[in-house]
Formats: sequence, C-alpha cells, structure tokens
Amino acid sequence: MIESQASKLKKRSSVTLKRKSKLYKNEHRFALLFILPPVIGFLLFALTPLLISFYASFTNWNGLRQMNFVGLENYRRLLSDSYFWTTLGNTFYLMIGIPIGLTLSFLLALALNRRIVGRNTFRVIYYIPVVSSLAAISILWQWAYNGDFGLVNQALAYIGIDGPNWLQNTATIKPAIIIMTVWKGLGYSMLLYLAAIQSVPRTFYEAAELDGASPLQRLTYITWPMVRPVTFFLIVTNIIGGAQMFTEINIMTPTGGPMYSSATLVWYLWQQAFNYWRMGYASAMSVVLGILIFIITALQFHMNKKSSYKLD
Repeated sequence: MIESQASKLKKRSSVTLKRKSKLYKNEHRFALLFILPPVIGFLLFALTPLLISFYASFTNWNGLRQMNFVGLENYRRLLSDSYFWTTLGNTFYLMIGIPIGLTLSFLLALALNRRIVGRNTFRVIYYIPVVSSLAAISILWQWAYNGDFGLVNQALAYIGIDGPNWLQNTATIKPAIIIMTVWKGLGYSMLLYLAAIQSVPRTFYEAAELDGASPLQRLTYITWPMVRPVTFFLIVTNIIGGAQMFTEINIMTPTGGPMYSSATLVWYLWQQAFNYWRMGYASAMSVVLGILIFIITALQFHMNKKSSYKLD
C-alpha cells in the first residue's frame, strides 16, 4: 500500500513538472517575442552601422563608390588636421556649461521644493524648453543674439551697455551658446533633482534638527549625498550629449562661426561626410569621438565608485 501511494505521488509530481515545464517554455517563447523587436532594431540600426563605420575608417570611401583599404591613413591625417583639434577643443570648451547648469538646477530644485506661491507654474515654465523643438529654440536664440535687433542687446541697451554681435564675435560666440544650452537643459535637471530631494525621508531632517544641525549642515550632509546618484547620472548623460552637439551649431552658426570658433567635432564630422563626401575620414573622426566618450564615461564610473566607498 505504501509503495503504491509513493508511486502515485511520483506520477503526480512528474505530471505537474511536465505541466510547469510547458508553462515555462511558453513564457520563455513569449518573452523572446517581446524582446525580439528591440534586439533586431539594435542590430540593424546601432551595431551594424557601428561595424560599418569602424571598417570605413580604414578606407577612402566617399559614400558611393567601393571602399578601398588605406590602413591608418585617415588617423594619421587627423593628427595633422588643425580643424580637427580646433573643433575638439571647442567641444570640450562648450561642456563648461554642464557644472553651471547642474548647480543652477540644484538651486532651483531647492527653491521650488518649498511652499511658495505659484511653484507649480514655475515648474512648468522651466520645463517648457525641455519639451520644445531644439531647432525652433536655436532659431529663437539666433534672433535674440542678433547684433542689430536682438532682444539681448535691446535689454543691455536699457542699462547703457552696447552689446556685441554675439554670434559673429570669437570672444562671445562660445559663451552665448553655453548660455543657450544651459537654459535649454535647466528644466530637465531641475525635475530630476526635485524628485530626488522629495524622496529623502523627513526623519533624517528631523533627527538632524534635534541634534542642532543648521540648514547649511542639513544641505551638506543630508540633501547633497542623497541626490548624488542623480548628479552622477546627469553628469554622464550631459557629457555624452555635449560631445554630440550639432543642431545648435548648425542652425545658429551654419559656417562654424568666425575662424571655426563655434564648430564642434560632430559638426565638422558632418561637414566632411556630407559636404565633401569624405566618409572614410569622417568615420575615423567618429571612432575617435566614440573612444573619447567611452574613456570619459569609464572615468566617471570609476570616480563615482571611489566616492561611494569613501561615503561608506
């Protein structure tokens, strides 16, 4: 009797295991169907162009004719190309706006986290540029920076300052673009900081108040460390986005500014690829830019890990 019951239990368990295995197989099949479209999209529109551009960087391809292998000729040419180094320097110079924008966004988030009249309205106003078209905003700022009838110079004239032609002056063109990019991204960073600040438990502040901590100490030792992951995310994404700046430059300064003073590396890459049909040379630039972005991002992750160890 005992052996027969044991055999029945084994049969039932085997039947349930088979049913479970069929269920698991069906779940895996459906899961594969769901992840298949993005995987195919990545292979077609990201990985394949990446591999093609990497191979093209070793050729003299013009985008139409056959790729002729030239070895490291394109990379040797980059080393002696003064425009390449100028645009690379401009690209990193324009990233000065990243710490400025993050600082202003954090201060705005602190201000809009308080109970002030119309704070929701201010949040919407600051976020409008984020959802607006970058091309439209670039055109508006191009008009605003006009040396003859621009709004910026008209505002300066009220306080007795004769403003320059911002986008035609080598001394003012980069600060002008930095101001525009900071203004454009202010709302996005502010929103993330605001969400991070509001997620800090109130008990931390209450305990600090009981211990006699000042508002500055609470900001330094509670708020800022708690929003550090958001800061890290914004730094990495802003550096990647800043290295790929193109639309603002192409619209506001279509010729790259006087003496290429506003031309970025991506803008110069686009010029070489689609104006002069030097696809192989442009591909070499894209490979160098990709390596630089990877190195900077890896350094950011390393520095973030070391700082997290210090906090622990």
